[in-house]
Amino acid sequence: MPRKFIVYGGELSYFTRKLEAAMLFYGAEFELRSKTPDMREEIENRSGTHQVPVLHTPENWMIADTTPLMTMLDGRFADRRMYPDGSLGVLVHVVEEYFDEWIARTMVHYRWHHEESAHFASLRMSGGNEAAAAQVLNWGPRACRATGTESKQQQAAAEAEYVRILEAAEAQLNQSAYLMGDRPTAVDCIVLGGLRAHTNMDPTPKKVTSGFPKVIAWSETEANSWNGVGELAPFPDSTEFAQFVLGEMKTTYRPYLLANREASLIGAKAFKANIYGETVSYLTRPYPPFSAELVSERIRNTLDVEELVLVENWLQHVGLRECFWEG
Repeated sequence: MPRKFIVYGGELSYFTRKLEAAMLFYGAEFELRSKTPDMREEIENRSGTHQVPVLHTPENWMIADTTPLMTMLDGRFADRRMYPDGSLGVLVHVVEEYFDEWIARTMVHYRWHHEESAHFASLRMSGGNEAAAAQVLNWGPRACRATGTESKQQQAAAEAEYVRILEAAEAQLNQSAYLMGDRPTAVDCIVLGGLRAHTNMDPTPKKVTSGFPKVIAWSETEANSWNGVGELAPFPDSTEFAQFVLGEMKTTYRPYLLANREASLIGAKAFKANIYGETVSYLTRPYPPFSAELVSERIRNTLDVEELVLVENWLQHVGLRECFWEG
């Protein structure tokens, strides 16, 4: 039984690095380990998933899924929580969803549609074993097809969207220490996860991120210097970065999520959505609707009546009520 937390995952894993960032912000005693072959069966059987990361707790639990995990950890590190109380916690959760369930596809695209990055990542993931790297390379394009970045139009638009994110982050970090104010939240964790596992790691996107020096310094050193204090920008205005993300969500993640939800309800294996002015086919994934329901649960379970009205009106105003709250 571990006396400290163990995060089983990989350095090139988006969500592993998200959880790693959170553990650093919590000030938790933890160790990041690879899911080695001798541990694979136990980890997957006990956590119920083949995905990473999996958190092995001091009580000897093995748990997966970063958002519920971080909600649990907020209870243990209450003065360093990644989801603030009340309506502001809902806002943080909604912005986090964009990176968890939408920008993840951009990370996959950058890695597997660019030969230099695909070669780098496959070799690193396989410990330099060329045969194992070839198997990894076969998986990458399939993941891109499933997440809708097969066409050149979608690839170019996804990369342009990520550049807009970097521009917004660069501007925000010149105003505040973190993306939602002067203390970190779950939003910082997932953005750092993307930078540390993908876009400041893989050679192709690293050429893009290198043009944003504040973002790079924040990712590599500054973000880890949090002393446990600081205020977040208030609900509902939040930061300019948050407002930027909410605007992007309305035209990209919203149509994707609603079409995916409808397909899930009728049991369709695939669906189509209009993204970036093009009709795109996606494999139906049950997780995005489930993840959106976690936001609904936060609204139901943590808000008083007055806060609930404010959040309902805010979601309507930003064009995302259908995604996260039907009352």
